[in-house]
Amino acid sequence: MKTPLNLSLDKIAFFNPSEKLTSGVFAKKIPMSSLKIFERKISGFEYKEYKNGSKFKNGDTLLAKITPCLENGKTAYVDILNDNEVAFGSTEFIVLRPKKNIDSNYLYYLARSPAFRKKAINCMEGTSGRKRVNERVLKLQVFPIPDQTSQKSISNMLFSIDSKIELNNKINTELAAMAKLIYDFWFVQFDFPDENGNPYKSSGGKMVWNAQVKREIPEGWEIGILADLFSFNTSLTLKKGIVASYIDMNALPTSGFMTKNTQKKEFNGGVKFKNGDLIIARITPCLENGKTGLITLLENNEIGFGSTEFISLRGKELVLSGFASCLSRSELFRKYAIANMTGTSGRKRVDASNLSLFPISIPSKSLLIKFEKILESNFIKMTVNTKENQQLSELRDWLLPMLMNGQVTI
Repeated sequence: MKTPLNLSLDKIAFFNPSEKLTSGVFAKKIPMSSLKIFERKISGFEYKEYKNGSKFKNGDTLLAKITPCLENGKTAYVDILNDNEVAFGSTEFIVLRPKKNIDSNYLYYLARSPAFRKKAINCMEGTSGRKRVNERVLKLQVFPIPDQTSQKSISNMLFSIDSKIELNNKINTELAAMAKLIYDFWFVQFDFPDENGNPYKSSGGKMVWNAQVKREIPEGWEIGILADLFSFNTSLTLKKGIVASYIDMNALPTSGFMTKNTQKKEFNGGVKFKNGDLIIARITPCLENGKTGLITLLENNEIGFGSTEFISLRGKELVLSGFASCLSRSELFRKYAIANMTGTSGRKRVDASNLSLFPISIPSKSLLIKFEKILESNFIKMTVNTKENQQLSELRDWLLPMLMNGQVTI
């Protein structure tokens, strides 16, 4: 490996390169919400009419320039477009495009590195809460840049780790979609398997009109409330001052079921939980955004804790982790929770007492047990993948600064 050259950022990257996108045309838009915290992959896009905003193509790096998005690690690599397609996004993005002899993936990982992030944050200006990167100052920041062959070796190693993480995430997304599909068939469309293994309603299973919910439900089912099946914010013991596993609001996903990594933190209050508990954010905009997750990353019988803005659910007589996870992602449940929020604009919350009154069709215990059994392997696999991703992320984040500053060579 040749001795790296100390180069300013404007020597290795174009800032916000010019691209043509006619005003009024519909194109793919990547909003800030599609950049996840310390994740390479952009989570999605929407088709919107172009009026203004940053423009970019595959191979570019998107760097959030506003607080708290920059500090939170919102940096992503564009690879979800078609060849030569131009998309647009937030005006709060800085678009970085590699210059000659600079590997695009290396540039992305440079922008992810602690050294780069520290300098970018130090380049922020403005009032508290609305600070932005001064791009003219950022352009002048100097970094040690290796030769192109070394760049590719570094980026290939880091990319291989991220690719495995993305594959695990894709598998988890598919497993979650499968679970929700089974839930919809069984508990929304009432096509759970009858005694002959046939879909109940579609095969002529007897349905009974229920005046309370103003619809037909399967014979033998009851109408109740969520509190009939679940306990809320179950009492658990954690001594004040003890260091325990902690999950913050950022760890709750807006889709899927699995939470992100736990942290270790001194307990000083908050909602307590164990593996198998479902956590729902109760405050705006987190509830509206869908922040909900299943606790699976603790040790057996370990008690963890999280924000006071969480509500925890646990099956009363049965383990109902799968049922709770799928129910919490259902449109009816989400609409009910949001409609029952109270408080002033911007600080609205739903109380556990209100959530517990959500009306629900209650099937037999045997059907709930069967449902949980069918989904058990899905949730085990999702948990294994999530734990592996945690280990891979830790490995990548350990390697990244050392590869970038030359402490480790390939």
